[in-house]
This record gives sequence, C-alpha cells and structure tokens, in this order.
Amino acid sequence: MHRIGLLLVAAVLLGFGIAQVNSQDIAGIEDCTKTTGLDKRTGCFQSNIDFLNRQMAKTSADLQQKLAAANTEIGQLKRTVATLQTDVTALQATIATLQTNLTNLQTGVEALQKNAKKPDTK
Repeated sequence: MHRIGLLLVAAVLLGFGIAQVNSQDIAGIEDCTKTTGLDKRTGCFQSNIDFLNRQMAKTSADLQQKLAAANTEIGQLKRTVATLQTDVTALQATIATLQTNLTNLQTGVEALQKNAKKPDTK
C-alpha cells in the first residue's frame, strides 16, 4: 500500500515538472508548483481544471456554431444544385425540341427544292 502511495506521489511530482513546462504555454493557467500548502495547491489545480473546462466548453460551442452554419450552407448549395439540374433538364428538352423542329424544317425545305427543280413537262 505504501509503495503504491509513493508511486503516486512520484507520479504527481513528475507531473508537476511537466505541468510547469506546459502551463507556461497556455494563457490563463496558473503555475501551481510555487504554491505552498496542500489546500492552496489543490485549489490552484482546481482553478486550472475549471479554466480548461470553460475553454473546452467555449471551443465546443464555437465549433457547434460553425458546424451548424456549414450545414446550413450545404443545404442551400444542395437546393441550388437541384434547381440547376432541373434547369439543365428543361434546357435539354428544349434543345431536343428545337433539333426536331430544325430537322422537320430541313426536310420541308429539301422537299420544296426538289419540287422546284422539276421542270414543267407540258
């Protein structure tokens, strides 16, 4: 039991050294290694934990807001694509109709030209 306790204390002390290096990299984190007294040190750690929890909640809320905006934009883009696909289909149908009409006109013109070229045989 004492060995486990010593191991935990060693891990915590080692963690303080790592926390000291890392806490300087994060604005708003207090350096708890200089605090004396178990209650003050525990309070310092709790303050850091609370700060990090608030930062995570803020970041999460910001990301959720960005995700919602992106989903809204994706929905709008999908509706735009659907409208454009409908327009393209309508234009393709119009082109097919115009091509049919053009073919009919060309056939009619060719028939008129054949009839016009035939000389009167009276």
